[in-house]
Amino acid sequence: MTADAVPSAHDPHGVVDWDLAVRVGTRLAGPGPEIARDEAHAAVAELRAGANRSTALVRDFTGLVAAEHTAPVLVVDRHGWISANAEAFKHVMAPLIENVSKKPPTGAALAIGSRIAGLEVGGLLGFLGGKVLGQFDPFHAPDGRLLLVAPNIVNVERELGVDPSDFRLWVCLHEETHRVQFTAVPWMREHLYSEINALSSTISPSGIDELFKRLGEGMKKGLGKTSIVELMSTPEQQEILDRVTGMMSLLEGHADVVMDGVGPSVIPSVEQIRARFTERRKGVGALDRLLRRLLGFDAKMAQYRDGAHFVRSVVDKVGMAEFNAVWESAENLPSKAELADPDAWVSRVL
Repeated sequence: MTADAVPSAHDPHGVVDWDLAVRVGTRLAGPGPEIARDEAHAAVAELRAGANRSTALVRDFTGLVAAEHTAPVLVVDRHGWISANAEAFKHVMAPLIENVSKKPPTGAALAIGSRIAGLEVGGLLGFLGGKVLGQFDPFHAPDGRLLLVAPNIVNVERELGVDPSDFRLWVCLHEETHRVQFTAVPWMREHLYSEINALSSTISPSGIDELFKRLGEGMKKGLGKTSIVELMSTPEQQEILDRVTGMMSLLEGHADVVMDGVGPSVIPSVEQIRARFTERRKGVGALDRLLRRLLGFDAKMAQYRDGAHFVRSVVDKVGMAEFNAVWESAENLPSKAELADPDAWVSRVL
């Protein structure tokens, strides 16, 4: 598949062996389904066209105006997605790495630690690299970038037995909505990054041991009952995570509402796609469901559900134009509690 190239990540502190992470992740994810050369080229071209077409569809439905082509659209293979996310992780984790590197290990301890971290990150990227269909990376300079993972999209459309052209446009609608959200609302990128910085500031070198202590205690009690993120959250960290959860639920739910709102007018088989894809989101197999739980994917699915319910409720009550007040400032973002009580957000903001 003719995929766009992505540069590799580099860690100046040597805390994470990012090259190892990319190699491990790529090996675990595998190349994806076998696709004839002509079919691969056609899929790549159709995804690029679908992303470009979606810009106007999202604008007309939401009222959000984002300049076209401000963030590049990259159609990538699994290795490209893993490389891109290693680079994104490096950027997002920079404040945390800077913080914990104030008393860094040296010599053999540093080399061993960075390889272990690289293996762990690579394992996560490998698991996700075979599943993710698309993603908007808001932290790539200067305006972010949209990644569409062609082999995964082709693999899922085959699994679901749906019309390929319809499914590809459906995926593009969701991911392009995220591109529009961040490019039409420029303060959101810095706000999200500031929240990540705030979370990083709560983790000190001495606090790492405490994090792993809580993780160990959670494993003894039964890790399958909760996620790693939940186990490693102090009250201060949980407060920040709740704010981020509110923001991400809004973004994901809003994208789902756009897909369902625009879909019927441009995607003939959208109802079939939605029904089959919703079933697939539940995970396949016991191991897959366990990993999803450990990595917080259950919470991710709740973000789609709760965010979509919030957006639909507010839009049904006040209309899309009034709902768009949510994008005016960080203070207008819904709290985690308001996601479950849209009327409370309407009363507070409108």
